[in-house]
Amino acid sequence: MKKLIIAAFSAVVPFAASFAQSNDPVVMTVAGVDVPRSEFEYSFNKNNGEDVVDKKSVEEYVDLFVNYKLKVAAALDAKLDTMSSFKEEYAMYRDQQVRPTLVTDADVEADAQRLYQRIKENIGERGLVRPAHILLKLSTQATQEEQQLVKNRIDSVYQALKAGADFEELAKKLSDDVASGEDGGLLPWIGPNQTFKEFEDVAYSLQKGQMSQPFLSPVGYHIVLMKDRKQLEPYDSLRADFVNALERQGIREAIASSRIKHMVNASEGQLTAEEIMQARSDSLAAVDNDMKYLFKEYHDGLLLYEISSREVWDKAAADEAALERYFESHKKDYIWDQPRFKGIAYHVKDKKDVKAVKKCVKNLPFDQWAEVLRTTFNPDSIIRIRVEKGIFKAGDNATVDRMVFKTSSSSSTSNSSNTSQDYPIDAVYGKKLKKYPDDYTDVRNQVVEDYQDLLEKEWVARLRQRYPVVINESVLKTINQHP
Repeated sequence: MKKLIIAAFSAVVPFAASFAQSNDPVVMTVAGVDVPRSEFEYSFNKNNGEDVVDKKSVEEYVDLFVNYKLKVAAALDAKLDTMSSFKEEYAMYRDQQVRPTLVTDADVEADAQRLYQRIKENIGERGLVRPAHILLKLSTQATQEEQQLVKNRIDSVYQALKAGADFEELAKKLSDDVASGEDGGLLPWIGPNQTFKEFEDVAYSLQKGQMSQPFLSPVGYHIVLMKDRKQLEPYDSLRADFVNALERQGIREAIASSRIKHMVNASEGQLTAEEIMQARSDSLAAVDNDMKYLFKEYHDGLLLYEISSREVWDKAAADEAALERYFESHKKDYIWDQPRFKGIAYHVKDKKDVKAVKKCVKNLPFDQWAEVLRTTFNPDSIIRIRVEKGIFKAGDNATVDRMVFKTSSSSSTSNSSNTSQDYPIDAVYGKKLKKYPDDYTDVRNQVVEDYQDLLEKEWVARLRQRYPVVINESVLKTINQHP
């Protein structure tokens, strides 16, 4: 079986290669790997669609694309594609694209027809009934006295109905089947073997408009009014309902799984499900460039994410010493246009707590203040203080505006001006920073982003030195300009 698959794909390769050489010339070679024009066009057009705000020219996009390919080359050299986590995630995405191609609309149609036929055979000539009922529940553990009480009640309801009482109204008021009771006792269409035998026997004995006497089922006493009867409609009139129901139940996934299992079994142990799915993806890619580059895009994208995390993102975020050095050497980039207050605005009930709060956090790092204050002053359901912690500029916090910046701003985004009688005393503690952040942690997110940008540039520069890049300018000029 493996030989047959390999032979089938081998027959495609010479033709595909010959076609590519004449109709899909190489636009660039990066790290020794040729990039056909169609691949570059796929990427360029996808990233410069109508919904893209920052569109790039072909010339501008070349640098971005080359950098992308260089990073992928580095990931492949690092053998990141051999990691089990990479293989599993790529296989999951690949299968999401491939599995639907194993199922056709005709497959779903055939299942819908089979389901209809089974239902039709089960219903037979008895057809479908649409009953309404009034139910008075009775436990199977009920005593003789309890049984008699319920029997008397259902008999009373029956007599009222015979005397002309409205069935729907009594169902709404008295039925213990609340769901149907809200609809006047009306139940869905019922076929054979879908409910208790006692209920089914009575229901099928009634003609449209007839009402039953009270009878007992395993759940209690019923009175049934037959609202309608019919035979199952022809398939064509129900087709959409059957198809939609199967689609909601995931029939395509079920068919695909069954088909893959059948192919594995048919190979008699020669092929695994993984090999079958890879062979299928290869065959799709051989005849569909968009599918081929979609697979490649996700494959390379996973590699790019992993190597970028290692070389840039995680590396920058985790190296606190490097972040501090970067901040100190680029401090001028973080000058504020207006002063900030780094500290807390807090509200207390007792004047003693004003000093107690300051003493509590005085010698602690800023990032520990919130937790220490919580455990010291608000350890349980008794709340002694309310606190807002942060780095505030004018307009951010009413208490800080009033007590630090000496303004009364109506535009404060935090309504911390204390109007509650529960915490009548306002206070602040911290420091006013006129021009610069106190340290890099005050602007950590911005510093991380800037440091990541630096690492990215240095990494790309090393990759440019490490791997050769050759651009075919004559082919580049034909991007989106050829038959």
